[in-house]
Amino acid sequence: MSETARPSTRADRRPARTAAISGFFGTTLEYYDFLIYGTAAALYFGPVFFPGNSYATLLSLGSIGVAYVARPFGAIVWGHLGDRIGRKRILLAILLTMGVATFLVGCVPSTAAIGPAAPVILICLRVVQGISAGGEQAGSALLALEHAPDNRRGFYTSWTQGGSQLGNFLAFVVFVPLAAVLPESAMSAWGWRIPFWASAVVVLVTFFLRRRLSEPPVRRQLEREGLASKVPLLAVLRDHRAAVVRIVLASVCIAPAGLVYIFGLSYGTTVVGLGKTGLLNLVSAASLLMVVTQPLFGLLSDRIGRKPVFVVGAAGTAVTVPLWLNGLRAGNWLQIYTFGLLLLGVFVAMTAGIVLATFLEMFPADIRFSGMAVSFTTGIVVTGFIPAIAQSMIQADPHDLTPISWLFAGIMVVSGAAIASARETARIPTAELGMSRRRTKTGPAGNVESSLVKPR
Repeated sequence: MSETARPSTRADRRPARTAAISGFFGTTLEYYDFLIYGTAAALYFGPVFFPGNSYATLLSLGSIGVAYVARPFGAIVWGHLGDRIGRKRILLAILLTMGVATFLVGCVPSTAAIGPAAPVILICLRVVQGISAGGEQAGSALLALEHAPDNRRGFYTSWTQGGSQLGNFLAFVVFVPLAAVLPESAMSAWGWRIPFWASAVVVLVTFFLRRRLSEPPVRRQLEREGLASKVPLLAVLRDHRAAVVRIVLASVCIAPAGLVYIFGLSYGTTVVGLGKTGLLNLVSAASLLMVVTQPLFGLLSDRIGRKPVFVVGAAGTAVTVPLWLNGLRAGNWLQIYTFGLLLLGVFVAMTAGIVLATFLEMFPADIRFSGMAVSFTTGIVVTGFIPAIAQSMIQADPHDLTPISWLFAGIMVVSGAAIASARETARIPTAELGMSRRRTKTGPAGNVESSLVKPR
């Protein structure tokens, strides 16, 4: 495939900026939707959808997990369609699927109103959310990367990850003013529905931005030359197994966020006796800080390469985790905040801010959506079990957090090694990503002529 001309003027960069902003809001919506469902399930869904059941809370919380089961299936479906028929149309479909499902969750009548159909409808909508989420993050980042100038792919793609952090922040705070203004009876009856309805605003903004985008140049060239893969996933598994393994292993670099958000909140409140407000404030502050720092590290990776930024972030994370855990165990707020913000806002931001660009750049354009969506989603599913593993390691002695420090040191070594062993892709033209050079012959002037081929 010949190299496609890349944006060079300020006007030409507008599609890249629009793609980055739409990716930011799209991922904001994805994470906002996922987390408000979890909050509502923990606080309100039990009596609304499972009344009179002694396992109401368990059933309510269990409904959260069905989305994670559905997510890999969504990655396969959306990835295939995105590679076969184009990025823009599929991302619009993903956005509307997530938006409609989330809005309808806020409309589901209670079990008291329509009987057993209520929880069935609720769970079906949660499955739709999971299917949608399987393609949103990978697809948003892909659209930004393929519209970006060659020397700014890391920067523009990092905004997709920034959106996930803003979604985390909004989901944490959205219920606070409602609970402060409305009485508990009103919150249980209808107040919990407002955050689901409010997501429609983000859907409309993102839909408007994505409607303005055209297909990326590299995708249009595939269509002109008739090079779109017929079965993208098969090509991924046949020709790019090493990239898939690297992505699954490297995806665990985001696990320290779960250590702070999930394990830290549970351990700090139940074992150490810290107040929830202080720990939630840490999570909120870290989320906002990462919105700012991730694009900066994306820009840095454009300057010096993906591998050095990622490896330094992984090493810094491994060193900072035990420092934060010691502060948490001691109940020392200064250490908790200092090392927590350093851990998430700097070192995790170094890895998480560039993972999407790093992973996408491992695949050629005709299978990029499928390769990224399936590999990254598999890695996320694996990562989701790490907080539970950490908790199981301290069952015998809750005050000995050393095993968790070693666990995360091992995780970050594996993650860093997976990227360190990969090809540096930051300076490869977008049209040549995922391809390898093969010598063919020596030219008249003694120079080696080469051609681009897909790795086998």
